[in-house]
Amino acid sequence: MANARARHLRKLPTEIENRLWYFLRRRQLGGHRFRRQHPIGPYIVDFICLERHLVVEVDGGQHAERQDHDTARDVWLGQHGYRVLRFWNIDVIENCEGVLDTVLDALGGPLPDSS
Repeated sequence: MANARARHLRKLPTEIENRLWYFLRRRQLGGHRFRRQHPIGPYIVDFICLERHLVVEVDGGQHAERQDHDTARDVWLGQHGYRVLRFWNIDVIENCEGVLDTVLDALGGPLPDSS
């Protein structure tokens, strides 16, 4: 079910998701591979770099009312080895370069130990 929902979300991205995806796709950001609308456990994340265990979420105004849900989600992802970066839509619109710099900085660490 999560895979079908993820496929559906990939077909209907928001304008802001499209804008960020333009820079994340095809290993354009530091050679890192991202996936979008990817299922992780009970959640579907906006963007993820699996090799670096980095999740990037883009939040619209509806997330201001869902902060408890987002916090629980971030805790769950953290407990399962993922780092989460959250950006407001306005950040992507007005400071996309800064958003990309922050993501690239977060990707700069070593790959997680696979053992």
